[in-house]
Amino acid sequence: MKLCKKEASPVGLGTWKMGGGYWTPDYSNDGHYVSVIRHALGKGINVIDTAEMYGGGHAEELVGRAIKGLDREKIIVITKVWPSHLKFQDVIESARNSLRRLDSEYIDLYLIHWPNQEVKIEETMKAMEKLVEEGTVRCVGVSNFSVELMEEARKFHEIEANQVEYNLNHLDPEKDLMPYCERNGIKVIAYSPLGQGRSLSDERVKKLAQKYGRTPAQIVLNYIARRSIPIPKASSVEHVDEIASSLDFKLDDEDVKLLTRS
Repeated sequence: MKLCKKEASPVGLGTWKMGGGYWTPDYSNDGHYVSVIRHALGKGINVIDTAEMYGGGHAEELVGRAIKGLDREKIIVITKVWPSHLKFQDVIESARNSLRRLDSEYIDLYLIHWPNQEVKIEETMKAMEKLVEEGTVRCVGVSNFSVELMEEARKFHEIEANQVEYNLNHLDPEKDLMPYCERNGIKVIAYSPLGQGRSLSDERVKKLAQKYGRTPAQIVLNYIARRSIPIPKASSVEHVDEIASSLDFKLDDEDVKLLTRS
């Protein structure tokens, strides 16, 4: 699959809680997380997702350190602007701050993290357009947008992707959002693809893990990757290895139907 005109790995890596939590940085495990991200890149996972909110921007700094010295044209960096920063000049400043923390020449995919009803989408998208024109951002996307909001945003600029929650415990995107995206060439990026661990205890998943000789996480990611790019977080190189080998097999059609039934 192409993402921002680059060949994207079928599964990505999320960085939520790497380097801190909600706007609060944590520097205690920096070396570990940098090594985890670099290991993922070495395993062929080239989609790295972060946000200005993660650790107050520190997750972006860790991504910047991890990609330093590597072939930037083979890496897809996604970051996101927080909904309180969606006015024109705030978007510009947020993107430039993210770029500085990433220590990169550009951001591949810049997403509106959540919609904000108090700021007109036209204003935000015009700022996004300016970022593309000046080369700060390669392409623009959204996150947590409904079909209606996507249609409104697309009046002002092309949307490359929509990042939404999508897992076996939350299959709602399959109803309307994913068909809309597929019809319009918009990629779906799945956050919380493992349902924050809940999907792994699903009895159907456990049975399929035995059938295929795989882990429950690999079964779930294999299902989610059929129509999206899942971006699970991996806290260790072992988790990265598990994720990286989750798509080298194919679920039978009847097993896909089994998981589709909620």
